Amino acid sequence: MISSADAAKAISHVRGDALVVSTMTPNRYWDVVTTNKQRDLPIFGAMGKASSVGLGLALAQPDKKVLILDGDGGLLMNLGVLVTIAGQQPENLVHFVFEDGVYFTTGAQPIPGAGLFNLAGMAREAGFNETFVFDNLEDLVTQLPEVMSAKGPVFVSLKVNHDNEVPAFYMGNTGQAMRDLMAHLQA
Repeated sequence: MISSADAAKAISHVRGDALVVSTMTPNRYWDVVTTNKQRDLPIFGAMGKASSVGLGLALAQPDKKVLILDGDGGLLMNLGVLVTIAGQQPENLVHFVFEDGVYFTTGAQPIPGAGLFNLAGMAREAGFNETFVFDNLEDLVTQLPEVMSAKGPVFVSLKVNHDNEVPAFYMGNTGQAMRDLMAHLQA
């Protein structure tokens, strides 16, 4: 397993100037490590929708890399988005899913079917160009440059756990975050 904090740090190191859409549990960790908040779009109060927002952003900004930092519980709430993303074939999209088997932010309740499904397999069968699964930090760090340079859509399953000290969950305003990102992109 990969520490969620270490996964976020590894992604941050290769992010470059990519736009990052994050939600729920991954957002906790991303908020601590991001070095370019102007290019971040945190999604609050819309569990399961980061992937849809990320797809819209990737289609609207085809010359910019878009990273989605999603949770397995959130993705399960909007599983059809895998087919929608694959159907649009955004070459600039990388969808990272932090798989911990629980709805961590809402109390660590087990997600339905935890351990019985293969999200990367679902993404591959839906039509994603590339899929990756990582369960250790060394492989993740070594292969992240390949992930980031692959033609999208790319799906990355991160088998994660949580350290004893988990960053607090901050509930912000998604509408304001969208306005801030739009202003930054128009500047």
